[in-house]
Amino acid sequence: MGNPVTHFEIVGSDAKALQTFYKDAFGWGIVPAGPSYAMVHPQADLGINGGVGVAPEGAGASRVTVYIEVDDLDLALGKIERLGGKTVMGPLNVPGGPSIALFSDPEGHIIGLTKAASIRGR
Repeated sequence: MGNPVTHFEIVGSDAKALQTFYKDAFGWGIVPAGPSYAMVHPQADLGINGGVGVAPEGAGASRVTVYIEVDDLDLALGKIERLGGKTVMGPLNVPGGPSIALFSDPEGHIIGLTKAASIRGR
C-alpha cells in the first residue's frame, strides 16, 4: 500500500490576505494557530485539512506543499536522498502538532513528510 497525502500548506507573504481569499473562494473554515498561520478545515465529506500562513523562509517566499504520511521520517529521508532528493528541513516536532520534515525532489519541488504516529487521532 502507498503512503497517503494527509495535509496541505499554502504559504506566502500575507497570511491574512491568503486566509481570507481561500475562506471566501471555497468556504473553508479558518482556525488561527499562531500570529501568522491558521489551520484550514474544508468542512467537506471528502478532502484533507491544511494550513495557510506566512512562509517561514521570509519575504518573497511563496509555495504550496503537500505532506505525505510515513512511518519513520529518518528512514524516508534516507531513501529519498538515495533516490536523488535532498533533505530541506527536519525532522522536527511541531509544538502541539505532528513530527514533520521537508525534502526536495530531483526537480526541486518541496514536499513535506508527517510521521504517522504523530498525526493519528488528530
